[in-house]
Amino acid sequence: MNMPLNPPMNPTPKSTKLTLALMAIVPLWFVIAALGTKFGIWSWQFGLLTLTIAGGPILLGILGLVALVSLVLAIRAKPRRTVPLAVAAVALLAVLGVFGMIASLGGKAAANPVSDIATDTGNPPVFSTAVMAERAGAEFNPVNDYQTPIGQLKPYQGRVSDELAVKSLAQIITAKADRPAPLPLGGADKAAGIAAVKAAMSAMGLTDIRADEAAGTVEGVATSFWFGFKDDVVARVGDAQIDFRSVSRVGVSDLGANTARINDLRSRTEALLGTAAR
Repeated sequence: MNMPLNPPMNPTPKSTKLTLALMAIVPLWFVIAALGTKFGIWSWQFGLLTLTIAGGPILLGILGLVALVSLVLAIRAKPRRTVPLAVAAVALLAVLGVFGMIASLGGKAAANPVSDIATDTGNPPVFSTAVMAERAGAEFNPVNDYQTPIGQLKPYQGRVSDELAVKSLAQIITAKADRPAPLPLGGADKAAGIAAVKAAMSAMGLTDIRADEAAGTVEGVATSFWFGFKDDVVARVGDAQIDFRSVSRVGVSDLGANTARINDLRSRTEALLGTAAR
């Protein structure tokens, strides 16, 4: 009896093929949602709220379900094959990991419920007329008063808990454990402070950097990589210290981005000023 020289290989199970296809589609979905928003193909509401926050978990759930079925079939298969088993296991672990990241973002949002952070909550730095006009000319968040309860302010109306609604931005920022602090000028003068802030903003990749020596302010725009979200940043250089403020143009929680940015800007500015700021 003649045996075939190349016996046919076992075909890849359909469940494994479907799992692999979804493993390629799901990350592509998130990339398209983000970059489509960044390049203005659709609104940030559609890209973030609809495609990412609403549609993303549904796709992840489908991938998780398909991977679970594929895993069960791979375990029950005789003989048991390594590749289908590994593909299903990797897909399940990836789904669990992403859902874990989503859960952690929920915690981060709860710890950072606002998107306007300043080092001086009694008299926060103000933006120039040009920045205020730009924000007013589009569907951006208004730059709000720090003493008014946020339940009376857009975009927080109806989107925060009753406990937070009665608190002002000043109260919320003051209660933050990682609240950023002003930077003492020490022996440096205002001109050196302004120059240091400008250089620090440039090193951080901020754009549209503008300094007003008379007012003692420096402004810049920070843009996120994926969605292209823009935050307005201003530093007020006084006689004794530098105060910072960073305000998101859209969204409620900033997930700590504005606080982290101010801390980074403060650290870089301090390093550029050297011992004079210590």
